[in-house]
Amino acid sequence: MKRGFYTIMAAQFFSSLADNALFVAAVELLKSGGAAEWQRAALVPMFALFYVVLAPFVGAFADAYPKGKVMFASNAIKVVGCLMMLFGTHPLLSYAIVGLGAAAYSPAKYGILTELLPSSQLVKANGWIEGLTIASIILGILLGGQLVGHAISRHLLAVDLPFFDTGIDTAPEAAIAILIFVYAVAAWFNTRIPHTGVEMRAIPKNPLELVPDFWICSSRLWHDKLGQISLATTTLFWGVSGNLRYIILAWSAAALGYNTTQASSLSGVVALGTAVGAIVASMRMRLDTATSVMPLGIAMGLLVIAMNFIDNVWVAAPFLILLGGLGGFLVVPMNALLQHRGHNLMGAGRSIAVQNFNEQACILALGAGYSLSTGIGLSAFGAITTFGVVVAGFMWVIQRWHKSNCIHHKEQVEHLLTIARSDKSH
Repeated sequence: MKRGFYTIMAAQFFSSLADNALFVAAVELLKSGGAAEWQRAALVPMFALFYVVLAPFVGAFADAYPKGKVMFASNAIKVVGCLMMLFGTHPLLSYAIVGLGAAAYSPAKYGILTELLPSSQLVKANGWIEGLTIASIILGILLGGQLVGHAISRHLLAVDLPFFDTGIDTAPEAAIAILIFVYAVAAWFNTRIPHTGVEMRAIPKNPLELVPDFWICSSRLWHDKLGQISLATTTLFWGVSGNLRYIILAWSAAALGYNTTQASSLSGVVALGTAVGAIVASMRMRLDTATSVMPLGIAMGLLVIAMNFIDNVWVAAPFLILLGGLGGFLVVPMNALLQHRGHNLMGAGRSIAVQNFNEQACILALGAGYSLSTGIGLSAFGAITTFGVVVAGFMWVIQRWHKSNCIHHKEQVEHLLTIARSDKSH
């Protein structure tokens, strides 16, 4: 791997670490403020909001400037969201601004991989990036849970700045203040990311011209016989896993009686399994065999339903590691295949923006549905069953879709797989 790849990994680690710790802090901020549970569940779709709204623009923005600078600016937006949350803006609105920064960050983060590395290293690179991201999710959720817990928060709140009243009076506020510094570390690494030398693509003078361009790119990816399958799979996976992050917190409280700090530890267990699965996939899978992992998605959906029968933490922990492991092994090769097809069809930044739009729209739709159902009284157990059925059912449909492609468009599919197998050019 090129040296710049490790700088990208470090920047991604700290940015993702802060994102996930902030989620836990925001949940606790709403909870301690007496907000209804539907508002806590709504944090997930609010984070996804700008991914969907700005999808036609962020990909072109990432392709128009050096991606290290784009990532730096994105982290600065996340800091603004933290400051808004810290000084009285409603957490849902503030977290949406953090999501705005994340929406701009993602096309640059993934797009730079296709600029820096040959396609033959994309699965391996994605495995390391996803594994590190999941590690940051584990540590971020744990960090957020510990920062809002009494053991650490009492020491943070005891810190007094002379001649200056910060207005930080609660554990979640103290946690958010610490996370601003974590974002600053990520921003420093962003400044060390090398320029890849790839020619920049200018943004049109009228940004609205990007909307039809985005839909053309989206149409290309959805009509590509491998792109459509990898896009459908990753869309469903991230739509469900994005919402499971909160659902596991709610399930831990309902099934095990856990508070936020304890539940955050169990959420980290799922991420641990995903990291292991991602790393194993990076070592064993190739682009041209990526579609063979789809049956794991059906198994993952069935395991989600089985969560309803667990009420013991010693059973829950290994079970959730297995659940996460299947997800990690599923998403890494499919994500790499999607990046490869997108890069060949339209360019890295635009293809990642299309991917983000679909995945975050799924998170937004499922999260809004979960938040609404929580508001009308659906239990965590009911939500888990619904999610499991959705995953298993839709993954079965996607698998049948791919088999149909292989039968009716055999020559086209084989040609695309040959490109994936043989393209080692940069």
